[in-house]
Amino acid sequence: MNLRTVSLRRRVAVSVLLVLFLVLVALVISVDRTFAGQSSKDVDGVLGTTETRAVEMLKNGRRPAEVAGVLTKRNIHVTIELPNGTTVGSAPEDGQFERKVRNVGRNKVTLYADTEAISQAQHRLRKLLLILGLGAIVITGLLIVVVVRRALAPLDAMTSLAQAIADGHRGGRLNPSRTDTELGRTAAAFDGMLDSLEGSEQRTRRFVADAAHELRTPITGVQAVAEALVQAPVDSPDRDQMSFLLVREARRAGRLVDDLLALAQLDAGYEMQRESVDLLGLAEAEVARTRFVAPDFDIAAEGVPVAVVGDGQRLAQVLANLVDNARQATGPQGTVRIRVDLTGFTVSDNGPGVPEAERERIFDRLVRLDDARDRRSGGSGLGLAIARGVIRAHGGDLTCEPSEQGAMFRVVLPAVNPVAQPSHV
Repeated sequence: MNLRTVSLRRRVAVSVLLVLFLVLVALVISVDRTFAGQSSKDVDGVLGTTETRAVEMLKNGRRPAEVAGVLTKRNIHVTIELPNGTTVGSAPEDGQFERKVRNVGRNKVTLYADTEAISQAQHRLRKLLLILGLGAIVITGLLIVVVVRRALAPLDAMTSLAQAIADGHRGGRLNPSRTDTELGRTAAAFDGMLDSLEGSEQRTRRFVADAAHELRTPITGVQAVAEALVQAPVDSPDRDQMSFLLVREARRAGRLVDDLLALAQLDAGYEMQRESVDLLGLAEAEVARTRFVAPDFDIAAEGVPVAVVGDGQRLAQVLANLVDNARQATGPQGTVRIRVDLTGFTVSDNGPGVPEAERERIFDRLVRLDDARDRRSGGSGLGLAIARGVIRAHGGDLTCEPSEQGAMFRVVLPAVNPVAQPSHV
């Protein structure tokens, strides 16, 4: 998106002045034409009245010279041409006049209306409107500078706040008094964006600090064991034990790095493979894997055979994580059930369960409800965060649901379809 960053003040000022100029031009034209039209009607009215009186007077037997003398006034001149060619009355010699001719009997009556005064008045009116219009534009332009600056003051506040935050001064907000106006909605959206960005920044910093802390433990262990191994005599009976510890700590660090890489890929929008995955077959495969690792553990898969379009390896990773967590929570004598239905699948156990207040927090990164146990088992506290990220990348969701006994995790996936031929163990 390329935003045109023209001056808003200049745009508003020019737009207002342009509208005002167009309105004034239209007003001048309208007033001028109205004045001209009304003046023409008035002249026509005066000529018509004079003409009517001249006709009546001539018909009543008044002498033409008398009629011309009576009707001739300051702005009206009347001449009458007699049948013998003689003209009585005086015609104007110069100036602007409107002329009207009427034959009355054998006499020719000519009327002249002086329009010079009207033309001069119209000219003065145009000049006055022009002066007033230009004055209005100048005054409006000066006022617009002040008004626009005041009107756009909230934008200056946003700019100042953004610059302050860019300089490292976090926590500032606009806090608009009203959110039902254009600037109010913009300010509210701006504050919301800052909340999101600062929250994300804080989470990122906390995550980086926690990840560094998590990595420091195995790396410190690797360093300590490696130094002890180097200093130990070749025939020392503890070398095998130290080698085992070195491998274990290295694997722990490698597992944590792999988990961090998986989270980074999910955050970056990792493109997953898309294929048809049999969820019941996936669950049965996980049951077989768990029984191979712990032959005496009570685990089973049940439900209906359904298929979903997704990444089979990633979904298997999610299922393995949920089952391993359940197995660690319940202990060797626990029970784990995987149930597949038309919405996805659930993994439930008969362990101590998850407190209601912790059912959402356990999906945060580097969170452990039993820190000591997870550290001994090599857990990084990233498994559930990765699992939820994978499921949400598929368009679904992973939640911890309330259960009468133990914990139950529900995976909801979109577009789950029944399989025509169910698989069997």
